[in-house]
Amino acid sequence: MKPVAPPRASHSIFLLRGLAVLAAFLVLVGLGTWQLQRKAWKDGLIATLTERLAAPPAPLPNPAKWPQLSREDFEFRRVVFPAEYLHDREALVYSVGSSLRAGEPTGPGYNVFTPARLLNGAIVMVNRGFVPEALRDPATRANGQLRGTVNVLGVIRWPDPPSMFTPTANPGRNLWFARNPTAIAAAKGLEAAPFYIEQESPAPAGGWPLPARLRPNLPNNHLQYVITWYGLAAALLLVFIAWAVGRRRGGRSESGQIVDSPPKTSGS
Repeated sequence: MKPVAPPRASHSIFLLRGLAVLAAFLVLVGLGTWQLQRKAWKDGLIATLTERLAAPPAPLPNPAKWPQLSREDFEFRRVVFPAEYLHDREALVYSVGSSLRAGEPTGPGYNVFTPARLLNGAIVMVNRGFVPEALRDPATRANGQLRGTVNVLGVIRWPDPPSMFTPTANPGRNLWFARNPTAIAAAKGLEAAPFYIEQESPAPAGGWPLPARLRPNLPNNHLQYVITWYGLAAALLLVFIAWAVGRRRGGRSESGQIVDSPPKTSGS
């Protein structure tokens, strides 16, 4: 006869496995719910981008109002303003290309951040576009330096805080790894707006840097992640239920098993 585990030990095994499955189930459901929240956020962001990037440009708000501007209300709004670029104080921000700029090259390179002086003397940093590694030196793209007062058309952007993996800026080499307009301007001896401008036009005659129209082209794969995590949670639960039912049936079979006595030999 197959040995049967003592009831107390059997119940302990069931309880431990049940707790482990419950913990894993809650983690999987939590991941699915998080991705569901991320999907709602991404859907809202794409809707905002679509609306604001399709709108005609408005004048850049007066510098006196800059401290009161909120990211929620003004980011990705298109603006136009006259300004003069201070090319001798440009900065390079490392980049591998942007999904928002239509037709922008991909691969190692830099976004050229240049201070732009408004007619009233205020400074706003402008991301004039992408240059590849080979054109890091401004002397290699002198034809692309816009001179005099130009009408800049672009999109208001706020800097994102650097992550723990973002390298430290190297002002001595004129190299940054985060789009921080106030820090870049301060390193150049200037005081600038708390936001920066993604330039869309005009394009320089020399071709570099390359400005381009921004498009709402953000990846949105959160729904498939939601299905994956919730699906794994459901599968785990079904497997555990199947195991528990099978175990219960096996336990009943063992507890109800009848052991026959040895057959009697003839002549006994």
